[in-house]
Amino acid sequence: MKKYELMYIVNPTLAPETLKSLIQDLSNVVTNNEGTILTLKEIGLKDLAYEINKHRKGYYVWMLVETTPAGIAEYKRVIEITESVIRHIEVKEGE
Repeated sequence: MKKYELMYIVNPTLAPETLKSLIQDLSNVVTNNEGTILTLKEIGLKDLAYEINKHRKGYYVWMLVETTPAGIAEYKRVIEITESVIRHIEVKEGE
């Protein structure tokens, strides 16, 4: 099991209930694949450095997780097809 930092930016026009549901769903992807969430921080609504999909703001979420390579691969697969996520990054701790 390795540690990863995961950050994603969500469409700022989502309803609060939908946003909470999305964060929970993406967290469940990690925990359902033999991973654990060590820290989850909702950074909140921030200005973007540049416009993405006609949005000037985005809702930032950061997680520190410990999971297997298969778990991170499944997370990447799911986040790529999640339309509400406008950007994401995964970094292995120590790189």
